[in-house]
Amino acid sequence: MGSGVAPAGWRAALNSGFQWPPGRITVNLAPADLPKDGGRFDLPIALAILAATCQIPSHPLIPYEFYGELSLGGELRAVRGLLSALCQATLEQHRVILPRGNREEAGRISGARVVAAANLNEVVSHLNGDRPLPEVQGAAPDIPEAHYPDLADVRGQPDARRALEIAAGGAHSLLLLGPPGAGKSMLAHRLPGLLPPLTPTEALESAIIASTSSRGFKDQDWSRRPFRAPHHTSSAAALVGGGVPPGPGEISLAHHGVLFLDELLEFDREALEALREPLESGRISISRAAWQSEFPARFQLIAAMNPCPCGHHGDGSRRCRCSALTIQRYRARLSGPLLDRLDLQVLVPPAAVSTLLDPHRVSESSAVVRLRVARARARQLERQGVLNSALADAGLERHAAPDRPIRDLLEFTAARFNLSARGCGRTLRVARTVADLTASARVTVEHVSEALRFRQLDEAGKSAGLPGLPAGAPGEAHPRPGVH
Repeated sequence: MGSGVAPAGWRAALNSGFQWPPGRITVNLAPADLPKDGGRFDLPIALAILAATCQIPSHPLIPYEFYGELSLGGELRAVRGLLSALCQATLEQHRVILPRGNREEAGRISGARVVAAANLNEVVSHLNGDRPLPEVQGAAPDIPEAHYPDLADVRGQPDARRALEIAAGGAHSLLLLGPPGAGKSMLAHRLPGLLPPLTPTEALESAIIASTSSRGFKDQDWSRRPFRAPHHTSSAAALVGGGVPPGPGEISLAHHGVLFLDELLEFDREALEALREPLESGRISISRAAWQSEFPARFQLIAAMNPCPCGHHGDGSRRCRCSALTIQRYRARLSGPLLDRLDLQVLVPPAAVSTLLDPHRVSESSAVVRLRVARARARQLERQGVLNSALADAGLERHAAPDRPIRDLLEFTAARFNLSARGCGRTLRVARTVADLTASARVTVEHVSEALRFRQLDEAGKSAGLPGLPAGAPGEAHPRPGVH
C-alpha cells in the first residue's frame, strides 16, 4: 500500500517534532485480500516509520498493539470497532495503546492491559520510558439503571398487556394489529422496561457489535437491552446487514435486545422475508463473491401493523372504505411463513375514552411485571439453559411434553384452523412460558389454551376468505375448545 494512506501521519510526525524521510514509502498491510478501512492504522504506520528511521527504538514496540487515527496536529482520535480487537489482544496477552476516546470501552474488557494516550508525543514518551502512562484500571463503573417508559401508562388493553408480559417472559416474537391510536407503539416501547439487564457476557457481545456501527459504542448503553426501531423505508441490507465489506444490520445491532418494526406492512417485502432465517437460527450469513460473513442475530421481534390501508377496518367507527380486494392485497404483503414465525399475534382494539380518562383505573407498573418476568426467565435458564423461544425440539418434548388432552386440543386446532407443525411447536413454547410465569412445573390445557388465544391472526377471517382479517371487531376471535 502506498504513502496515500499516511498524509495525516507525516504531517502529524512533523508537527510533533519528528522528521519524515524523503521519497516514496511503501507500507505492506498483508494479507491483501483482507479489507482495511478507517484511520485505525495511522498510529502504527507512523510509529513503524519512526522506528525504521531510528528516531525511536524499535524494541519497546514488540509487546504492543497500536490503534488510533492521527490528526494533522498529532492528536489521537477514537476509532470504531475496537472491542473485538481488545478481546483478542487480551487472549493473546498483548498490551494495547489506543486513543483516550476509546478508554471507556477498553475498561469493559476484564484483564486487558491497555494504555490510553492523547497524542503521538505521549505514545513515544511512554515507549521511551520518559513519561509512562498508567494502564486503564479494571472495569468501568456501573451504569445507572435505565429509565424506560412505564407500563402503568397504558390504560386498558388487558390482552395486549398480557401478551407483552408473555413475550418478555420467554423472549417470544409479538405482532400487534389494530387501528391507528390504539396504543401499539406505546406498548412496544415499554417492552425493554420489562426485560432484565444483560448478563456480562451478553453485554460484551452487544457492545462489540455496537462498536462496529456508525454510531459506535456508548458507555451509557452498557448492560442495557438494545432497542432498535428502523424506519419502514429501510432496505433489506439495512435490516440484515450487507455492504462491501459486509457489516451488521439492524437485526445484529438488536442482538440480545428488541427489534421493533412499526408499520410492518410498509416495509419492503424482500426486507421482511429476509427476517425468516435469523428468526429461527439466531444468526445471519451474508455471502459475497469474495468472502462470507456471519453475524449474531438473537433478537426479539415486536411488530405493529394496521388492519387495512386506511387503518380503520373493524374498529367500529364505520370510517373504513377499503374494499375486500384492497385489504386482501394489503395484508398479502405479510407472507404466511413469516406470520407463522410470530409466536404471539394480538388484536389491539381502540380503548374506550372512559377508560383513558378514568383517574381511578390503576395498571400494573413495569417494575411489578419485570419481577415476574425475571423469575420466569430464571426458571427457564435453570431448567434447560436457554429461554423458551430458543428451546430445541428435543428440549420441548422433554420440558413441555403434551398429555392426551393437550394433544387433542392441538389436533383439533390444527385441523380446523390450519395450524402448521411449526405453529404447534411455537404454541407449546409460549405455553411453557405461561406456565413459568405462574411457577407451574408442567404445562396444562389452560396454558396451551391461552397460548392459542394469542395466535388470533392464524384463525381470523377464515369465513370471509381474507387471510388474517378479523371477521368482526378487533378482539373477536373464533371460539376454540378451552378458549374463553
